[in-house]
Amino acid sequence: MLRDQDADESIVDAELVEDSELARAKPAARPLFDEHTVLMPGEDIPTSDAPRTTYTERDLYVSEETAQALEEAKEEGSPQRKTAMDLFQAWCAEQGRVAKPCTTATYTEYGRHLMARGLKVTTIRHYMSLIRTSMPPGKKPDNSLYLLLLTQYRKKNKRALRRKEAFPITLPYLVPMMKKAETDDRPIGWRDSAMFAFGYRFLGRSIEDVDLDIEDVKVLDDMVLVWLAEDKTHKGEDQTLYLHDREDLRLVFRIRRWLGYLEEQGITTGPVFREVKRNGTIPSSETRAKTATKRGDYLRPQTVNERVKLWFAAAGLMTDGRPVSSHSLRAGGATDLGMNGATDEELEAAGRWKKGSRIPRERYVRPTKSAAADLFKKVPTHNPEAQAQE
Repeated sequence: MLRDQDADESIVDAELVEDSELARAKPAARPLFDEHTVLMPGEDIPTSDAPRTTYTERDLYVSEETAQALEEAKEEGSPQRKTAMDLFQAWCAEQGRVAKPCTTATYTEYGRHLMARGLKVTTIRHYMSLIRTSMPPGKKPDNSLYLLLLTQYRKKNKRALRRKEAFPITLPYLVPMMKKAETDDRPIGWRDSAMFAFGYRFLGRSIEDVDLDIEDVKVLDDMVLVWLAEDKTHKGEDQTLYLHDREDLRLVFRIRRWLGYLEEQGITTGPVFREVKRNGTIPSSETRAKTATKRGDYLRPQTVNERVKLWFAAAGLMTDGRPVSSHSLRAGGATDLGMNGATDEELEAAGRWKKGSRIPRERYVRPTKSAAADLFKKVPTHNPEAQAQE
């Protein structure tokens, strides 16, 4: 009896509802977390019944000004990224594949396509990285399969591992180039010789050379001061560089002559190195806006590349098989320093490489020491005629 009574009392407290009301009952709150959830000490695990933020259209749209600024930022992106994406999109069009956002299968197939062309490993890695980072946020393809193929490619194609370094334009090559550019005593030659002298002494990347503004340069009697807002390895970190002059380089004279010519043309602001016609005229900004690239008055790095090749050949110079390019100016300055006792740390600072970078040591210091070292000097010269006379 007691058991029945207890059972009856427990039922009295229950509430009978219709089936439709059960369907409308609020489900129990579920914990919301995954492997990336991070909680602070004392913080509760979020659940499904937590208050939700309500957004309106105002929270989704950016202004016209912001939209335009974003478009300009995209257009002024890395030329290498644009080239990589242009090639990738052209290939996808031929293959009937979607380029952006691409699938992991398409990304992997394109990687194999580059390998089939026999490109260097560094080139393939660079292009594939640019393509992957060009995809919309959250839609980047998985690169694990492509990297698996690249590992095999490295093993089977040893030549693809070889880096083709730019021929270093050291002073014995640089001085004849500058003199040849100045032979006809024309403004275009003044610009080129100043650009070469500056590129060698500045130890800059070609994009840093052509991005330089007149306002950032101060020419003194024995040096050129350069203010850099930032560079590749010093983002958001400005620097003032002191480029001391040399008798063979004549940096002060060449920069001063070129800037003086610009001033005669009424140009005192904007890019230091800009287009100049063979007849000495400098196109106006309005003319450049109609015909030039998106860089406007600023020269393209490719232009520096073309001028270096032009005057190197015009001066009758020859390389050891390595290609000549705009990077040859940076390589030349670094090589001259490495050949004349500069330490790894000194080269690192002069060329503004990342702290601890292996580039100064492996590309400039060690090769120049290896080239100068000749172990066979220890072996006596074999000269039978001289020995017979003795």
